[in-house]
Amino acid sequence: MTKGNTTEITDELYAYALAHNPPLDAVQRELIETTYERFPDAADMQSAEEQGPLLAFLVRLTGARHIVEVGTFTGFSSLSMAQALPEDGRLVACDISEEWTVYAREAWARAGVADRVDLRIAPALDTLRAMPAEPHIDMAYVDADKENQILYWEELVPRMRQGGLIVVDNTLLHGRVTDPDATGAAAAVRQFNDYAAADERMESVLLTISDGLTLARRR
Repeated sequence: MTKGNTTEITDELYAYALAHNPPLDAVQRELIETTYERFPDAADMQSAEEQGPLLAFLVRLTGARHIVEVGTFTGFSSLSMAQALPEDGRLVACDISEEWTVYAREAWARAGVADRVDLRIAPALDTLRAMPAEPHIDMAYVDADKENQILYWEELVPRMRQGGLIVVDNTLLHGRVTDPDATGAAAAVRQFNDYAAADERMESVLLTISDGLTLARRR
């Protein structure tokens, strides 16, 4: 195996990369800071800062109008995607926490995109299974409990339009996916990665962005 031309991401280099990405706006920046302030023990559940502009880029690249998010937390990722949607676009945000998503609601409102987001507080599998069965989703972002990733995938894939994009976060899980004896979330992500890579309905790539990001296109 040839590793290729890899670069160690130092703090200085990370800051440089962020400086050469589209800048976060005031609402996004305040939401990130508020999340770390209010939920310091859970703040690592927030999508990485560079993923906000990336998700917005993917929304525009795919021309997505109907997005589903599984796992909203305090709303940074959904905010970034909703801002990139056209005015008549819609994002269904799935989460089980009123405590966390109250900050998401506030951020969507301040950014002027609250009318584009449909927050559904319920187990995500219930929300997904209640959706129309025919393909109608342009893009999906999955960043929730790892043990259910294959189940989320199986509900999403048949509902994706041809060319639709599924983005799954944390698919390297801090490097723990390389441990064949992994248990818990690491074992679940290992199983998901193998499952997604073998799914002939989708064309998938696993990228070493942040904690691992899988992009999968519906064939």
